[in-house]
Amino acid sequence: MKKRIRNRQIIFWVSPVEEAMIEERMSQVGTKSLSAYLRKIAIDGMIINLQIPELKEIISLLRRCSNSLNQIAKRVNSTGRIYDAEMEQILQNQEELWRAVNELLRKLSAIK
Repeated sequence: MKKRIRNRQIIFWVSPVEEAMIEERMSQVGTKSLSAYLRKIAIDGMIINLQIPELKEIISLLRRCSNSLNQIAKRVNSTGRIYDAEMEQILQNQEELWRAVNELLRKLSAIK
């Protein structure tokens, strides 16, 4: 009789919800072998823990842009006027936002 190549067993516990999620993923990749699926994920899978402080800055910029636009829209609706300085501020905010987004995308694309 041939000796087993895989002679170590790993056991872990999951909740019913986690089990259903694993089964769903297995069906998505078209496998019915839990051992083969878990082995493949454990060996070749990747866990990415993204901590992106730049994303907080982008969200802050978006909030500022939104607030500025809302204030300008209210004034335009009530007075029918928009000022050059306000338009310049909108353009500056947009440029700053695009700069931040492009920097974030550059950093994300560098992730291997």
